[in-house]
Amino acid sequence: MTEQTAPQAHQGAPAETAADAAQGTELIRYTSYTVFTRIGAPGVTERDALAAEITRAVEAIEALGVTVRGLYDASGFRPEDDVMLWLIAEKPEDLQHALRIFERSQAADGLVRAWSAVGVHRDAEFTRSHAPAFMSPSRTPHEWVTVYPFTRSYDWYLLPEDERREMLIEHGKLGRDYPQVHANTVAAFALGDWEWLLSFEAADLHDLVDMMRHLRYSKARLHVRDELPFHVGRRLAEAGDVADILL
Repeated sequence: MTEQTAPQAHQGAPAETAADAAQGTELIRYTSYTVFTRIGAPGVTERDALAAEITRAVEAIEALGVTVRGLYDASGFRPEDDVMLWLIAEKPEDLQHALRIFERSQAADGLVRAWSAVGVHRDAEFTRSHAPAFMSPSRTPHEWVTVYPFTRSYDWYLLPEDERREMLIEHGKLGRDYPQVHANTVAAFALGDWEWLLSFEAADLHDLVDMMRHLRYSKARLHVRDELPFHVGRRLAEAGDVADILL
């Protein structure tokens, strides 16, 4: 697997990623997206107490060295989506532990998983311009995110490398028309039902709509086998905002 096979939407990430990468060591990060359906009330039904419970869960997760990229209000976009949790960690077992911490909190008493996926970024496999936005401290989370899995056509990996590269260059040029959008592409081979996981972050939701439509006008679109489902959410900045969704 090389950067020529990855379905990058644009190459807008800045040159800096992390100190480890600058020193030439391989940098690996796992990321997970978990979508929940609300089927009942949380174990704590007073707003301030629930916000405190959410804060404790997030702090316990971060104490593991896991980054909570965000908790998102996903309601209204898909019938089964209410809340989405995005995590980043050095080790996959830390993602598993973090998810258990959240699900065992009283905040999650009324939630069940509707969808989940895990992917991995290996710095050695990508040029820095292809690094996910979440790898860069300067690429802070935006308010809106869309997440989806991605699988290439069966013949994609058998095409001549030059042909693949040409199509991805065309695709990347289209993506650069939206520098305000943060792109996050990670590999998911053998980690689930798809080859890649993609997410895009933007301050305005319509930028995600416009960019995704814009990217349809490229030859690489002929080599897409699966890119469903899409999950959309609005990042909740405060624990109280999360509590409002759960109550």
